[in-house]
Amino acid sequence: MTAALRVLATGPLATVQDLGRPGLAAVGVGRSGAADRGALRLANRLVGNEEGAAAVEVTFGGLSVRALRPVTVAVTGAACPLSVGAVDSVVHLAAGRRLTLGAPAAGLRSYLAVRGGIAVPEVLGSRSRDVLAGLGPAPLAVGDVLPAGPPPAEPPRVDLAPVAAPESGEVVLRVRPGPRDDWFTPGAVRELLSAAWTVGAASDRVGMRLDGPALERAVGGELPSEGVVPGSLQVPPGGRPVLFLADHPVTGGYPVIAVVLADDLDRAAQARPGRTLRFTTARRPAPPRR
Repeated sequence: MTAALRVLATGPLATVQDLGRPGLAAVGVGRSGAADRGALRLANRLVGNEEGAAAVEVTFGGLSVRALRPVTVAVTGAACPLSVGAVDSVVHLAAGRRLTLGAPAAGLRSYLAVRGGIAVPEVLGSRSRDVLAGLGPAPLAVGDVLPAGPPPAEPPRVDLAPVAAPESGEVVLRVRPGPRDDWFTPGAVRELLSAAWTVGAASDRVGMRLDGPALERAVGGELPSEGVVPGSLQVPPGGRPVLFLADHPVTGGYPVIAVVLADDLDRAAQARPGRTLRFTTARRPAPPRR
Protein backbone atom coordinates (compact mmCIF):
# COMPACT_ATOMS: atom_id res chain seq x y z
CA MET A 1 0.00 0.00 0.00
CA THR A 2 1.50 3.34 -1.09
CA ALA A 3 0.32 6.95 -1.28
CA ALA A 4 -1.19 7.52 -4.72
CA LEU A 5 -3.26 10.73 -4.85
CA ARG A 6 -3.49 13.95 -2.88
CA VAL A 7 -6.88 15.68 -2.80
CA LEU A 8 -6.72 19.32 -3.96
CA ALA A 9 -10.49 19.98 -4.21
CA THR A 10 -13.58 17.85 -3.53
CA GLY A 11 -16.56 19.44 -5.26
CA PRO A 12 -19.98 19.12 -3.56
CA LEU A 13 -19.26 15.61 -2.20
CA ALA A 14 -16.63 12.95 -2.82
CA THR A 15 -16.62 9.68 -0.89
CA VAL A 16 -14.83 6.35 -1.07
CA GLN A 17 -17.19 3.57 -2.19
CA ASP A 18 -16.98 -0.11 -3.07
CA LEU A 19 -19.86 -2.58 -3.40
CA GLY A 20 -20.87 -2.11 0.23
CA ARG A 21 -21.74 -4.31 3.22
CA PRO A 22 -24.34 -6.86 2.11
CA GLY A 23 -25.86 -9.29 4.57
CA LEU A 24 -25.74 -7.13 7.72
CA ALA A 25 -29.27 -5.69 7.75
CA ALA A 26 -30.28 -8.08 10.55
CA VAL A 27 -27.86 -6.28 12.87
CA GLY A 28 -28.92 -2.83 11.71
CA VAL A 29 -26.19 -2.14 9.14
CA GLY A 30 -27.19 -1.14 5.62
CA ARG A 31 -25.41 -2.22 2.46
CA SER A 32 -24.30 1.25 1.33
CA GLY A 33 -21.69 1.16 -1.48
CA ALA A 34 -21.66 2.88 -4.85
CA ALA A 35 -24.96 4.48 -5.88
CA ASP A 36 -24.27 3.55 -9.52
CA ARG A 37 -22.81 0.07 -9.12
CA GLY A 38 -22.41 -0.54 -12.84
CA ALA A 39 -20.24 2.56 -13.24
CA LEU A 40 -18.03 1.49 -10.31
CA ARG A 41 -17.59 -1.97 -11.79
CA LEU A 42 -16.68 -0.54 -15.19
CA ALA A 43 -14.09 1.87 -13.74
CA ASN A 44 -12.41 -1.00 -11.92
CA ARG A 45 -12.40 -3.25 -14.99
CA LEU A 46 -10.74 -0.51 -17.04
CA VAL A 47 -7.76 -0.34 -14.66
CA GLY A 48 -7.57 -4.11 -14.16
CA ASN A 49 -8.97 -4.22 -10.61
CA GLU A 50 -11.50 -6.62 -9.19
CA GLU A 51 -14.95 -5.13 -9.87
CA GLY A 52 -15.63 -4.48 -6.20
CA ALA A 53 -12.45 -2.53 -5.43
CA ALA A 54 -12.89 0.81 -3.67
CA ALA A 55 -12.96 3.95 -5.80
CA VAL A 56 -14.02 7.58 -5.37
CA GLU A 57 -17.67 8.51 -5.99
CA VAL A 58 -17.80 12.15 -7.12
CA THR A 59 -21.10 14.04 -6.94
CA PHE A 60 -21.47 16.65 -9.72
CA GLY A 61 -17.77 17.00 -10.47
CA GLY A 62 -15.33 19.34 -8.79
CA LEU A 63 -12.81 16.73 -7.61
CA SER A 64 -9.17 17.58 -8.23
CA VAL A 65 -6.26 15.28 -7.30
CA ARG A 66 -2.49 15.23 -7.83
CA ALA A 67 -0.58 12.01 -8.49
CA LEU A 68 2.08 11.37 -5.85
CA ARG A 69 3.64 8.66 -8.04
CA PRO A 70 2.88 7.30 -11.50
CA VAL A 71 -0.67 5.93 -11.34
CA THR A 72 -3.24 4.50 -13.74
CA VAL A 73 -6.81 5.70 -13.30
CA ALA A 74 -10.18 5.66 -15.04
CA VAL A 75 -13.31 7.81 -14.68
CA THR A 76 -16.78 6.45 -15.50
CA GLY A 77 -20.42 7.26 -14.77
CA ALA A 78 -21.68 10.78 -15.43
CA ALA A 79 -19.57 12.05 -18.32
CA CYS A 80 -17.64 15.09 -17.10
CA PRO A 81 -14.84 17.07 -18.72
CA LEU A 82 -11.41 15.89 -17.53
CA SER A 83 -8.25 17.96 -17.47
CA VAL A 84 -6.33 14.85 -18.60
CA GLY A 85 -7.73 12.04 -20.76
CA ALA A 86 -11.37 11.14 -21.36
CA VAL A 87 -14.23 9.53 -19.48
CA ASP A 88 -14.55 5.73 -19.86
CA SER A 89 -10.89 5.37 -20.83
CA VAL A 90 -7.63 4.51 -19.08
CA VAL A 91 -5.55 7.53 -18.05
CA HIS A 92 -1.89 7.33 -17.00
CA LEU A 93 -0.80 10.09 -14.62
CA ALA A 94 2.87 10.87 -14.13
CA ALA A 95 4.01 11.87 -10.64
CA GLY A 96 2.95 15.46 -9.99
CA ARG A 97 0.27 15.46 -12.70
CA ARG A 98 -3.10 16.95 -11.72
CA LEU A 99 -6.47 15.47 -12.70
CA THR A 100 -9.62 17.58 -12.36
CA LEU A 101 -13.22 16.53 -12.99
CA GLY A 102 -15.58 19.22 -14.25
CA ALA A 103 -19.35 19.28 -13.82
CA PRO A 104 -21.13 16.64 -15.95
CA ALA A 105 -23.46 17.74 -18.72
CA ALA A 106 -25.87 14.92 -17.82
CA GLY A 107 -26.08 12.63 -14.85
CA LEU A 108 -24.90 13.23 -11.30
CA ARG A 109 -22.26 10.77 -10.09
CA SER A 110 -18.85 9.91 -11.57
CA TYR A 111 -16.36 7.28 -10.37
CA LEU A 112 -12.57 7.58 -10.19
CA ALA A 113 -10.82 4.20 -9.93
CA VAL A 114 -7.10 3.79 -9.28
CA ARG A 115 -5.18 0.69 -10.33
CA GLY A 116 -4.74 -1.31 -7.12
CA GLY A 117 -7.90 0.15 -5.54
CA ILE A 118 -8.27 2.85 -2.91
CA ALA A 119 -6.77 1.12 0.16
CA VAL A 120 -8.30 3.00 3.09
CA PRO A 121 -9.07 0.83 6.15
CA GLU A 122 -12.13 -1.39 6.02
CA VAL A 123 -15.05 -1.02 8.44
CA LEU A 124 -17.23 -4.14 8.76
CA GLY A 125 -15.71 -5.59 5.62
CA SER A 126 -16.14 -2.56 3.35
CA ARG A 127 -14.38 0.70 2.54
CA SER A 128 -17.67 2.45 1.70
CA ARG A 129 -18.84 5.64 3.39
CA ASP A 130 -22.40 5.28 4.67
CA VAL A 131 -23.54 8.89 5.08
CA LEU A 132 -26.64 7.93 7.09
CA ALA A 133 -24.92 5.66 9.62
CA GLY A 134 -21.58 7.52 9.63
CA LEU A 135 -19.67 4.29 8.90
CA GLY A 136 -16.50 4.06 6.84
CA PRO A 137 -13.99 6.71 5.83
CA ALA A 138 -15.05 10.34 6.14
CA PRO A 139 -15.96 12.24 2.97
CA LEU A 140 -12.84 13.45 1.22
CA ALA A 141 -11.33 16.76 2.32
CA VAL A 142 -8.65 18.99 0.83
CA GLY A 143 -5.22 17.64 1.77
CA ASP A 144 -6.29 14.01 2.16
CA VAL A 145 -3.86 11.43 0.79
CA LEU A 146 -5.41 8.37 -0.83
CA PRO A 147 -3.37 5.15 -0.69
CA ALA A 148 -3.64 2.47 -3.35
CA GLY A 149 -3.12 -1.25 -2.98
CA PRO A 150 -0.68 -3.39 -4.97
CA PRO A 151 -1.39 -3.36 -8.70
CA PRO A 152 -3.10 -6.49 -10.05
CA ALA A 153 -0.87 -9.07 -11.73
CA GLU A 154 -2.74 -8.75 -15.05
CA PRO A 155 -2.56 -5.53 -17.08
CA PRO A 156 -5.81 -3.81 -18.11
CA ARG A 157 -7.40 -5.65 -21.04
CA VAL A 158 -8.84 -2.55 -22.75
CA ASP A 159 -8.08 1.17 -22.72
CA LEU A 160 -11.52 2.45 -23.79
CA ALA A 161 -15.09 1.34 -23.03
CA PRO A 162 -17.65 3.45 -24.92
CA VAL A 163 -20.94 3.48 -23.02
CA ALA A 164 -24.14 5.46 -23.35
CA ALA A 165 -24.20 8.71 -21.41
CA PRO A 166 -26.71 9.03 -18.55
CA GLU A 167 -30.15 10.05 -19.75
CA SER A 168 -30.72 13.78 -20.07
CA GLY A 169 -34.50 13.64 -20.51
CA GLU A 170 -37.30 11.91 -18.65
CA VAL A 171 -36.23 8.78 -16.75
CA VAL A 172 -38.64 5.83 -16.66
CA LEU A 173 -38.15 3.34 -13.82
CA ARG A 174 -39.82 -0.06 -13.52
CA VAL A 175 -41.54 -0.91 -10.24
CA ARG A 176 -43.29 -3.81 -8.59
CA PRO A 177 -46.29 -2.76 -6.45
CA GLY A 178 -46.21 -3.41 -2.72
CA PRO A 179 -45.59 -4.60 -0.15
CA ARG A 180 -47.99 -1.98 1.30
CA ASP A 181 -49.86 -0.78 -1.78
CA ASP A 182 -53.06 -1.90 -0.01
CA TRP A 183 -52.53 0.98 2.44
CA PHE A 184 -53.33 3.38 -0.43
CA THR A 185 -56.44 4.09 -2.45
CA PRO A 186 -56.64 2.57 -5.96
CA GLY A 187 -56.46 6.13 -7.29
CA ALA A 188 -53.15 6.70 -5.48
CA VAL A 189 -51.60 3.62 -7.06
CA ARG A 190 -52.78 4.77 -10.49
CA GLU A 191 -51.41 8.24 -9.82
CA LEU A 192 -48.00 6.84 -8.87
CA LEU A 193 -47.84 5.23 -12.32
CA SER A 194 -49.31 8.13 -14.32
CA ALA A 195 -47.84 11.26 -12.73
CA ALA A 196 -44.61 13.00 -13.67
CA TRP A 197 -42.38 13.22 -10.57
CA THR A 198 -39.61 15.76 -10.09
CA VAL A 199 -36.40 14.93 -8.20
CA GLY A 200 -36.29 17.29 -5.23
CA ALA A 201 -33.35 19.44 -4.15
CA ALA A 202 -33.11 17.66 -0.78
CA SER A 203 -32.17 14.33 -2.41
CA ASP A 204 -28.93 12.58 -1.41
CA ARG A 205 -27.37 9.11 -1.17
CA VAL A 206 -29.99 8.11 1.41
CA GLY A 207 -33.04 8.83 -0.68
CA MET A 208 -34.48 10.76 -3.57
CA ARG A 209 -37.34 13.04 -2.47
CA LEU A 210 -39.94 13.36 -5.19
CA ASP A 211 -42.18 16.35 -5.86
CA GLY A 212 -45.60 15.67 -7.34
CA PRO A 213 -49.16 14.86 -6.28
CA ALA A 214 -49.85 13.65 -2.74
CA LEU A 215 -50.73 9.93 -2.70
CA GLU A 216 -53.88 9.30 -0.68
CA ARG A 217 -53.86 6.69 2.05
CA ALA A 218 -56.73 4.18 2.44
CA VAL A 219 -55.48 2.95 5.83
CA GLY A 220 -54.78 5.39 8.64
CA GLY A 221 -52.79 4.83 11.80
CA GLU A 222 -49.21 3.73 12.32
CA LEU A 223 -47.32 0.95 10.60
CA PRO A 224 -44.83 -0.95 12.80
CA SER A 225 -41.27 -0.51 11.55
CA GLU A 226 -40.29 -3.17 9.02
CA GLY A 227 -37.36 -3.89 6.77
CA VAL A 228 -36.84 -1.87 3.60
CA VAL A 229 -34.60 -2.46 0.60
CA PRO A 230 -32.89 -0.23 -1.97
CA GLY A 231 -35.50 1.02 -4.44
CA SER A 232 -38.33 1.18 -1.89
CA LEU A 233 -40.80 3.99 -2.56
CA GLN A 234 -41.74 4.94 0.99
CA VAL A 235 -44.58 7.43 1.46
CA PRO A 236 -44.41 9.77 4.50
CA PRO A 237 -47.56 11.46 5.88
CA GLY A 238 -47.30 14.29 3.34
CA GLY A 239 -48.07 11.78 0.57
CA ARG A 240 -45.01 12.40 -1.62
CA PRO A 241 -42.75 9.36 -2.01
CA VAL A 242 -39.08 8.99 -1.18
CA LEU A 243 -37.05 6.61 -3.36
CA PHE A 244 -34.46 4.89 -1.15
CA LEU A 245 -30.92 4.74 -2.58
CA ALA A 246 -27.60 3.26 -1.43
CA ASP A 247 -27.50 4.60 2.16
CA HIS A 248 -31.17 4.00 3.02
CA PRO A 249 -32.18 2.99 6.57
CA VAL A 250 -32.62 -0.73 7.12
CA THR A 251 -36.11 -0.29 8.64
CA GLY A 252 -38.91 2.20 8.12
CA GLY A 253 -42.28 2.98 9.64
CA TYR A 254 -44.02 4.53 6.63
CA PRO A 255 -45.75 2.29 4.06
CA VAL A 256 -43.88 1.32 0.89
CA ILE A 257 -46.22 1.59 -2.10
CA ALA A 258 -43.83 0.00 -4.62
CA VAL A 259 -40.20 -0.99 -5.18
CA VAL A 260 -38.01 0.03 -8.12
CA LEU A 261 -36.28 -2.91 -9.79
CA ALA A 262 -32.65 -3.34 -8.77
CA ASP A 263 -31.61 -3.25 -12.45
CA ASP A 264 -32.95 0.33 -12.71
CA LEU A 265 -31.32 1.79 -9.59
CA ASP A 266 -28.06 2.75 -11.32
CA ARG A 267 -30.09 4.96 -13.66
CA ALA A 268 -32.02 6.41 -10.74
CA ALA A 269 -28.74 7.29 -9.01
CA GLN A 270 -27.75 9.47 -11.98
CA ALA A 271 -30.95 11.57 -11.88
CA ARG A 272 -30.06 15.03 -10.58
CA PRO A 273 -32.46 17.44 -8.83
CA GLY A 274 -34.99 18.89 -11.26
CA ARG A 275 -35.12 15.78 -13.47
CA THR A 276 -38.47 14.17 -14.26
CA LEU A 277 -39.16 10.55 -13.30
CA ARG A 278 -42.00 8.29 -14.30
CA PHE A 279 -42.81 4.83 -12.98
CA THR A 280 -44.16 1.87 -14.92
CA THR A 281 -45.21 -1.57 -13.72
CA ALA A 282 -42.56 -4.19 -14.40
CA ARG A 283 -43.72 -7.20 -16.34
CA ARG A 284 -43.37 -10.45 -14.46
CA PRO A 285 -41.53 -13.20 -16.34
CA ALA A 286 -43.74 -15.83 -17.89
CA PRO A 287 -43.80 -19.14 -15.96
CA PRO A 288 -41.75 -21.91 -17.56
CA ARG A 289 -43.60 -24.33 -19.79
CA ARG A 290 -44.15 -27.79 -18.41
